[in-house]
Amino acid sequence: MTDPDLPDAGDTADKDAAYVQRMQRRKAIQDERIAATVTDRGLVIVNTGAGKGKTTAALGMVLRSLGHGHRVAIVQFIKGAWEPAEKQAFAHWGEQLEFHATGGGFTWETQDKERDKAMAQAGWDVARKYLADANYKLVMLDEINIALHKGYVSMEQVLAGIELRPPLTHVVLTGRNAPDELIERADLVTEMRLIKHPFKLQRIRAQAGIEF
Repeated sequence: MTDPDLPDAGDTADKDAAYVQRMQRRKAIQDERIAATVTDRGLVIVNTGAGKGKTTAALGMVLRSLGHGHRVAIVQFIKGAWEPAEKQAFAHWGEQLEFHATGGGFTWETQDKERDKAMAQAGWDVARKYLADANYKLVMLDEINIALHKGYVSMEQVLAGIELRPPLTHVVLTGRNAPDELIERADLVTEMRLIKHPFKLQRIRAQAGIEF
């Protein structure tokens, strides 16, 4: 006698066969989509929003590119008053990675707008060199969206610099308040949304390994 609480073998076989058919149809659709796509092309990637993780996500791309043997350049804007821990972590990659922290620190700490602007412009000169260099597969412009928002570098400068890239060079731009013009130009945009933050809720300060 068949146990009514156990699945019927025939039903199970039908479900398995239906599942295989669905997956075959899905694979055919995916294969068709991939066949219609463009091959390698350098992307403009923007990480923005009020939430944490913009720089961290970009550094993940850096690590991935290094793992593939590509050369990478990182130019940090705003940051620079301290020695970034990520610079030390990437030090063993040698000439495969170029790392420049060109800022003077948080603007409420520097309290010198003209100096901050001059440092951002100097950082942009460095970034522009890497953007135009075909030897670099990925250029990360960390916190440049803040420099744009504050007017330390112009939208015209950044858009022109992006166009200097060789066909296979990617650029990732991080920082909150990414301008609409940059978002329009980008190929990939991710917005980090803030839900909770330990400083605001519990007055827990930035900690090594988490914030810096």
